Amino acid sequence: MKNLFTVLFLLGFALTVGAQTKSINKSPALTEGTPESVGMSSERLARIETMCSTAVEDGNLPGIVALVARNGKIVYYKAFGKSDNQSGRDLKRDDIFRIASQTKAITSTAVMMLWEEGKFRLDDPISKYIPEFKNPQILETFNSSDTSYTTKPATGEITIRQLLNHTSGLGYGIIGSDERIRMIYQKAGIVDAFSSENVTIGENIKQLAKLPLLFNPGEKYSYCEGLDVLGYFIEIVSGMPFDTFLRTRIFEPLGMNDTWFYLPEGKAPRLVSVQKPENGMWVRYPVTFYDPGYPVKGARKFFAGGAGLSSTAKDYATFLQMYLNGGELNGKRILSRTTVQFMMGNQNSAIWGDISNNYYALAFSVITAKGQNKGGQGSEGTFGWGGYFNTQYFADPKEKIIGILMKQTQGTKNDDTGWKFRQLVGQALDD
Repeated sequence: MKNLFTVLFLLGFALTVGAQTKSINKSPALTEGTPESVGMSSERLARIETMCSTAVEDGNLPGIVALVARNGKIVYYKAFGKSDNQSGRDLKRDDIFRIASQTKAITSTAVMMLWEEGKFRLDDPISKYIPEFKNPQILETFNSSDTSYTTKPATGEITIRQLLNHTSGLGYGIIGSDERIRMIYQKAGIVDAFSSENVTIGENIKQLAKLPLLFNPGEKYSYCEGLDVLGYFIEIVSGMPFDTFLRTRIFEPLGMNDTWFYLPEGKAPRLVSVQKPENGMWVRYPVTFYDPGYPVKGARKFFAGGAGLSSTAKDYATFLQMYLNGGELNGKRILSRTTVQFMMGNQNSAIWGDISNNYYALAFSVITAKGQNKGGQGSEGTFGWGGYFNTQYFADPKEKIIGILMKQTQGTKNDDTGWKFRQLVGQALDD
């Protein structure tokens, strides 16, 4: 009994030591308000309603949730259409969506929280913490008939920074663009995300570390599984399971109670179905390389840092509001404002230069002055991304605006709500 008490005490102590710190600031949690109270036009915001309802009525989407917030006030938050056309269930604004790659920004935030604690330096080699990545190899030749290949040594080690900004040389498996890497990863059994199988991120990442890179670390940009590697890295550095770290250090402090890798039983009925168009109807997406039953069923063991979370529009808006507040919300300090500032900087200027419409920061794609001046994207510094199942978001630090679209589809052809939404949010300013 004494030993059990000691174990429980040490576990509780470990969680308490890493608990999120209080802030001398106390920006309020997101609440609903009128558009006019934050300098926006109700009449002009109604154009978003027309866009969403038309998209559903014309059969371009089965359902959509739209949220707009400014200055910490939610001024537009509505649902349209069905969450599942087969059952006829109406979509509700607090329904839960698979956010896929929107997970990456949350994982990046967790990495930087540990960085703020002095646990590592961003230019440390990942092999210092995951030895299997030591002495990486570059893919040199590839035979598609039998997936055999040859390699050559890389010129350097993969760093934590390169995993964050997608310059590590890693690729993606099933959803990647390089056919050679897709075949190599598939043969090795690498799991991208959305898994209900009995596999852990540690097992997956150690297997990934044995495989060749596309290019020398730091040489190019390639969207990749770097954030999945960092999910496992967080487990090693923090000493707790990745899902536990996110829940205790980010979700609970911010009140993001609907954001999970695997949904609790009571929240499962709110999960929106993945649907696709077929013969003029919307039908549930079948099992392919992933099971659409994720994140409700299965082993509940695989916590994918690059694409594993499900959430609501309001929960994700809460996360973005913390960033607009310089790393704080409701008296909880998640990140320092100085950390947020440099995270938003151009991490890939040596590769892309400084003339693009946007660049990749340490968690988001960020609009440049050139992108701002093209119109329809937001102010310079606006950051955002999207997810595999057709979700999109952006946050404009200059105008203090958040915009979120939640959809859950594959195979859509006529969905133009993504680009229209940003324009319609911007034109609703009336101050």
